[in-house]
Amino acid sequence: MLCSLDIRDILIIDHLEIDFKAGLNVLTGETGAGKSILLDSLGFVLGWRGRADLVRQGADQGEVIADFQISATHPVIPVLQEAGLPFEGELILRRVNTKDGRKTAWVNDRRVSGEVLRAISLHLVELHGQHDDRGLLDPKGHMALLDQFGGYGAEIDAVKSAWSELRRAERALAAEEEKLVALKDEEEFLRHAVQELTSLDPQVGEDEALDKQRRLMQGAERILQDVGRAGQALGRDGAEGAMSDALSWLEGAALKAEGTLDAAINALSRAMVELQDASAEIDGAMDGLAFNPHELETVEERLFTLRGVARKHQVSVDELPALMERLSNQLSALDAGAGNVIELQRAVKDAQATYDTVVATLSEHRTEAAQRLDTAMAQELAPLKMERAVFSTIIERTAASSLGQDAVSFQVATNPGAPSGPLAKIASGGELSRFLLALKVCLSGDGAQTTMIFDEIDRGVGGATADAVGRRLASLAQDGQVLVVTHSPQVAALGAHHLQVSKTQTESETLSRVIALTSDQRVDEIARMISGDVVTDPAKLAAQSLLAH
Repeated sequence: MLCSLDIRDILIIDHLEIDFKAGLNVLTGETGAGKSILLDSLGFVLGWRGRADLVRQGADQGEVIADFQISATHPVIPVLQEAGLPFEGELILRRVNTKDGRKTAWVNDRRVSGEVLRAISLHLVELHGQHDDRGLLDPKGHMALLDQFGGYGAEIDAVKSAWSELRRAERALAAEEEKLVALKDEEEFLRHAVQELTSLDPQVGEDEALDKQRRLMQGAERILQDVGRAGQALGRDGAEGAMSDALSWLEGAALKAEGTLDAAINALSRAMVELQDASAEIDGAMDGLAFNPHELETVEERLFTLRGVARKHQVSVDELPALMERLSNQLSALDAGAGNVIELQRAVKDAQATYDTVVATLSEHRTEAAQRLDTAMAQELAPLKMERAVFSTIIERTAASSLGQDAVSFQVATNPGAPSGPLAKIASGGELSRFLLALKVCLSGDGAQTTMIFDEIDRGVGGATADAVGRRLASLAQDGQVLVVTHSPQVAALGAHHLQVSKTQTESETLSRVIALTSDQRVDEIARMISGDVVTDPAKLAAQSLLAH
């Protein structure tokens, strides 16, 4: 519920503090007094699009503060939570417009963007009038209004869920088909590459091992020559023979040397052992270095093949095993792809069948709700002196979406036999006002937490019809809050809270004022609305009569 509106330096308002109450709040005043400015100010603080030149002449900035009381179950609460905004039953909206056009908004003293402000305002206030292109007259919102009236939220949720699953299945199928097409384009390459790599069977570290083996073989001939010479130098014809002879000579001489040669003999004996070990190692090395020349050719061929394949695939030799595994997996995916596509096609078919079933159920509910809404509208139009008018909820087949396959539009025919058409195009000003009011009455089942504003919705009607309009507005306001800008005394008399908008002029400025009327003041105001500038006694009596009913 809107509790108060504080306006500073907006157009012809210097400062106004206006209190609103539950029930039907009526705003009256002469043409040009500033009633539309109040709505402009409220629209500004709610983030609605409106006129740009709002700041009062001579002021640096204009400011509007709106105070709302919200319940613990108010539909705006999820929006506040998502935006991270604090709230404890009170919602204070504040917006400033500087004279250079910059706009800044706060919600409960937390700065917010215009987008967040508009998202919040959608759950706080509804504006209805003869040019209500953002509300009941907008065909884009008619299906949501019908669904709200029908109350089949579970069926709508089922359609949304089925649509989401269908779209997921379709995306999975498309991705698999796209992957399969890409793999098929490379099928010839994949099969050749996998066959080549499988035959080659590369191993990690093989390049380094083969290169070392090749270098060893390439240097083996020169090494063998040197090692052979060393073996000969140490053998029987070389050092070993000479040392053996020397040892024999020393041992022969030792018998007469009285032990002086014993140390030399022992040292030479140890040297003979080491020499024999060295000769044995040389013999082993000779055996290890011996190779078949064809083996070098085989090693070089393997090494060059590995490096050639690696260059072709732009990887290192050590990366060839991983490449072989990756290409093998792609080839396996290609071979399995057809089966995957068939399985995914079956999933899409099943999801489509589920979607079609829940959509059909939802369409049945909408058709039934449309019939109930048309009946309810006929009952509401009769007291508004439009018993011959026909309201029709048209449901047509449309493209599938998360909302089903229905397109909903409200159409009217003002007289029997007259062509029907969109609400905004067929009805005249007064008729349109009554259609909108009747429609809002029918759709207001769970709208009590939203403040509804009707801007001169009674224009073009009078007498008993205006009285019927007023009574519908009062009925609509019983469980909530309705603000109505009116020129009809019949409507004004039914208000629970009456605000008068007036304008004062001096030589230098024009200012708008708003006051809450007392009972006696209401009589005078309604009498003015009946008789004009000169309030007559009969007009006062008529006003008292209206207020008494």
